[in-house]
Amino acid sequence: MYISLTDLFKIGIGPSSSHTVGPMRAARRFLIELPEGVLAKVTRVRVELFGSLAHTGQGHGTDIALQLGFSGELPDVVDTVAIPQMIAAISRSESIKLLDERAIRFQPMLDIRYNLKDVLPLHSNAMTFRAYSDSLSEPIAKRTLYSIGGGFIIDEDEAFVGSPRGGEVSVPHPFSHMVELLARSSEAKLPMSELLRANEYHLRGEVATREFLDRITKTFFDCIDKGLHTRGQLPGGLNVKRRAPDIHYQLLVERGQRGIAPHKVLDWVSAYAIAVNEENAAGGRVVTAPTNGAAGVVPAVLRYAQDFCNVDRAGQHEFLLVASAVGALCKMNASISGAEVGCQGEVGSAAAMAAAGLAAALGASNEQIENAAEIALEHHLGMTCDPIGGLVQIPCIERNAMGAVKAISATSLAMRGDGTHRVSLDQAIDTMRRTGADMQSKYKETSQGGLALAQVEC
Repeated sequence: MYISLTDLFKIGIGPSSSHTVGPMRAARRFLIELPEGVLAKVTRVRVELFGSLAHTGQGHGTDIALQLGFSGELPDVVDTVAIPQMIAAISRSESIKLLDERAIRFQPMLDIRYNLKDVLPLHSNAMTFRAYSDSLSEPIAKRTLYSIGGGFIIDEDEAFVGSPRGGEVSVPHPFSHMVELLARSSEAKLPMSELLRANEYHLRGEVATREFLDRITKTFFDCIDKGLHTRGQLPGGLNVKRRAPDIHYQLLVERGQRGIAPHKVLDWVSAYAIAVNEENAAGGRVVTAPTNGAAGVVPAVLRYAQDFCNVDRAGQHEFLLVASAVGALCKMNASISGAEVGCQGEVGSAAAMAAAGLAAALGASNEQIENAAEIALEHHLGMTCDPIGGLVQIPCIERNAMGAVKAISATSLAMRGDGTHRVSLDQAIDTMRRTGADMQSKYKETSQGGLALAQVEC
């Protein structure tokens, strides 16, 4: 399976790629892929959520996402401003228009079930959809889909194959581990970004690839700018105040003042990351990088590269090409799902992506790029996913800021050396996989352990 940059970077809405973007796509996919003639007979749809989706789904907006998906909406094009009105209309009328075509009876409190007891074996984030005609005793269609992180959706058959149907594509320079990518780059005597560029051009052509890279960069920076200028309180009941605008204002005031400590440039990086994740927490437009919960790390470091390192458009493209390859390796050989391996798979993977991307944009060697990614991931190993109240706010928002800062530090350390180091990125990724397997489920996006209990204990 080759994971392209268009697979990894998905434009969607907050607050979660696995709990919001994934379920929205899954609900729509269930209806679209019903056997011919079945949709016209459907008079009721119901969905049962398992594992992490059941425990933290409401805090992550899973119920809203499912209703949008049944209505035919897609995460990358849905009008985020209109969502509250759309959901209110469904609740008020107790009906929903399947794929925006035909209205049927729908009651969210009855038709969305949170199974807090059972966990399906293939993945924690499982959804079983059922469609009924006249009787609610036996469904006329039933299907289980899994949201495996980053907005990726698979069914049981695809889980055994290892990829969604249609995901098996050929590219000029295939790789499944970093050691292979390094070897291919060395053999061709080229920066790894050039091999990755050739793969992407092969899949969709030069013009479409460049347009996509520009669109992702613009979406990143638009999200940062919106977050830096939007004040107020985040939804969900924790009464978390948006901090990015205040930090941004203070940084603007301090510009040009004497005696400003050099390290305060990192406050800009933190502001960028916090801005993105506050937008994510508010249900705004973000990019999975590789997930929504870790959506602030890569754009913050990319913006740092532009604003403070004079990285131009070509360098930004190199950044994203290399970052996507590292994220793909994390997904293929471990996981980017907090429900599967904890936050090491989300912010840890994002930091590795950002570190590798920054190193590439700054002209590092292939070996230094690999070292930067390894350093960043290594120092996130073991990180739990324990959001308070099931909301992607505490500690998630600040955690993105710290991940961005650590990514920059990892790049700096790697570029002070020659790329020679003991632990490889492939070994760090495998360690993340094994650590996630050993981690108790209460530390994997269920809000049943770790910091998630701090609010309760207080």
